[in-house]
Amino acid sequence: MNFPSVRPRRTRQSHPWRRMVRETRLSPDQLIYPLFVVPGADVRHPVTSMPGISQLSVDEAVKESRMAEQAGLPAVLLFAAPAHKDERARAALDPHGLAAEAIRAIKETCPRLLVWADVCLCGATDHGHCGHVLPGGVIDNDSSVQTLAQVALNYARAGADAVAPSDMMDGRVAAIRRLLDRDGFAMTPIVSYAAKYASAFYGPFREAAESAPAFGDRRSYQMDPANGREALREVLLDVEEGADLVMVKPAGPYLDIIRQVRDAVRVPVVAYQVSGEFSLIKAAAERGWIDERAAVMETLTGIHRAGADLIITYYAPQVARWLGA
Repeated sequence: MNFPSVRPRRTRQSHPWRRMVRETRLSPDQLIYPLFVVPGADVRHPVTSMPGISQLSVDEAVKESRMAEQAGLPAVLLFAAPAHKDERARAALDPHGLAAEAIRAIKETCPRLLVWADVCLCGATDHGHCGHVLPGGVIDNDSSVQTLAQVALNYARAGADAVAPSDMMDGRVAAIRRLLDRDGFAMTPIVSYAAKYASAFYGPFREAAESAPAFGDRRSYQMDPANGREALREVLLDVEEGADLVMVKPAGPYLDIIRQVRDAVRVPVVAYQVSGEFSLIKAAAERGWIDERAAVMETLTGIHRAGADLIITYYAPQVARWLGA
């Protein structure tokens, strides 16, 4: 038999062939769009480090949610940056607070659009940390967990279709599940930020969510980027505690973790293409160094190929339009 007898290029020779044998396919159904809500009305305040992304008042968040739904997206992920911040995150506990108001308003206008509510304390605390701070700057795990569970209940009562704890406190999934079940929200899923790394790629998000820590960093509770086995430990603990979906954050630098998590669990796996990943693509594209659309589609395909069933991305509406073109 003459060389070469096997020619893989046969099914790569034209666009129809490549389409037909494509192994990994993106769909709008897999994409979740993050929204940043701030006080006021008619507010669209551009986030300077995230071109095309804005902080939105509740009325504008409703408009953006309607746009997302019309683009074919199934869900938005809501972050709130209330005006009042204190050491106990009282704004996040307020049933008439910014987050609860936004959840209700979006659900009233877009009842078929799923609203995932990020559950954390950092956006509502004056110190910017994800839990309660003890003297000396130590983050107290157990009291923080109790508050986080109350925040999750507040958002469920407001109409959130899922609560998504992003704090990385130990035991918070179990505490949230117990409280939701006790108060009549047994059908509210928990989307756990199960393997959330202390990443250098969060900077632009902290501008958008107004959640930068006032002192220190978050390395005592978010994961060390060097650790992989620990991610599986965190994920398996959250599944055992009742997480319905588990998340890896960030996505691009942690494709190996996404793959390992996908192989280890039977619940849906979510990956978050975070603000720094988004802004890097935007910055390079604005300078003409890369093709933005090609880079976005390639990175999202890689995240999905690695094992993510769902992807949170700031490109979600744009990608949904590209896929429908």
